[in-house]
Amino acid sequence: QVQLVESGGGLVQPGGSLRLSCTTSGSIFGFNAMGWYRQAPGKERELVAVTSGGSTNYADSVKGRFTISGNSARNAVYLQMNSLKPEDTAVYYCNAVDKLTAANVWGQGTQVTVSS
Repeated sequence: QVQLVESGGGLVQPGGSLRLSCTTSGSIFGFNAMGWYRQAPGKERELVAVTSGGSTNYADSVKGRFTISGNSARNAVYLQMNSLKPEDTAVYYCNAVDKLTAANVWGQGTQVTVSS
């Protein structure tokens, strides 16, 4: 049973920073891709950042501000968020594609609120 758990969300003022963590368990061979999505109230879920095959991709809205990275064991993924804006407010979800089963696995989400 593959599980993803996000942490690190919270309330931050505009211009501040947060670092989100996604820890994984239950994957036998790891993941082909891992990434972060977010969903704001009334909006559809959107891709924030993804890492796969050594490459990374970012939504245009976060380029230059957010950085996705993983650990050496490749069982965790992080999202460093700098220069946060109110429009970054959303529930952030970790996502991973299991290497063995190709299942698309989601975490429970962590709330990020950017407000003064």
